[in-house]
Amino acid sequence: MGRRADLIVARARRLVGVRFRPQGREAAAGLDCIGLAAAALGIEAPPADYALRGGLKAKLEEGLRAAGLRPVAAARAGDLLVLVAGAGQLHLAIWTGGGLIHADAALRRIVERPGPAPWPLLGVWRLKWRR
Repeated sequence: MGRRADLIVARARRLVGVRFRPQGREAAAGLDCIGLAAAALGIEAPPADYALRGGLKAKLEEGLRAAGLRPVAAARAGDLLVLVAGAGQLHLAIWTGGGLIHADAALRRIVERPGPAPWPLLGVWRLKWRR
């Protein structure tokens, strides 16, 4: 992994075990998948007050671009995965290179799981680094 990818994965791993909370943006109070992604990627003021289901792909992609991410063809460690977790439900996770870190609503916490995502992959996004 590169230094930047290492940093993103390390930030995400520090959040493993944090409580899951819908619309959560602070680790102390709990995080959802957007809160986890923002913390790991170092994005300030991620969106809040969005529908938990029925998320629009175009709106999500617009927000990712505005946050400084770009779509890429294949995942590397530190990339953001956009997944389809259920009917009309989009989900975000950080790819570690051998698994993913995500906010698991069923387990009620941030978890790291080995292997590929158990949900269909909609896209892979990478943070554009400014020099």
